[in-house]
Amino acid sequence: MRTDIPEVLALEAAAQDVSRRQMLSYALASGAGVAATVLLAQRAKAADDKGSHDGRHGEHDHAGAKHQKVMSAALECINTGEVCAAHCIELLGKGDTSLKACMASVSAMLAMCGALARFAALDAPRLKDLAKVCEGVCDDCEKECRKHENDHAQCKACAESCAKCIKECKALLDA
Repeated sequence: MRTDIPEVLALEAAAQDVSRRQMLSYALASGAGVAATVLLAQRAKAADDKGSHDGRHGEHDHAGAKHQKVMSAALECINTGEVCAAHCIELLGKGDTSLKACMASVSAMLAMCGALARFAALDAPRLKDLAKVCEGVCDDCEKECRKHENDHAQCKACAESCAKCIKECKALLDA
């Protein structure tokens, strides 16, 4: 395994032995895992809030509703990013290294947006701190994907979802 590239890009060699169907299954499972975590966090928070206020509704903002826009934007980034990453891996497996930097930026974005969605669902105390970092990571990903948007629809979709997430991060930070 080569050490001159990030560990994520080491998938290049392994991708030759992995079918496209397996890669898409992995992408869907990983995105579904984040979505399930967010949904469970929302339900747990709602149940906790319901039990903590004598049955009076409307007293508390529920985290899921409070941060729905940023959470939705982060989850959209994950969805389009997983498709973009799978496309990059497919090309890397065929020996096309033109999307190496794209794969690296998408991988970083996926991790950040997953964390952002979870923090938003939980209304975590450091949500704004994470949103600031996520804004920068999404900006890096958008810029890299824009380089390939005319040749790869997956990159264009990823760039556009990153732009939306940046907008929602800024709105959260300004609130």
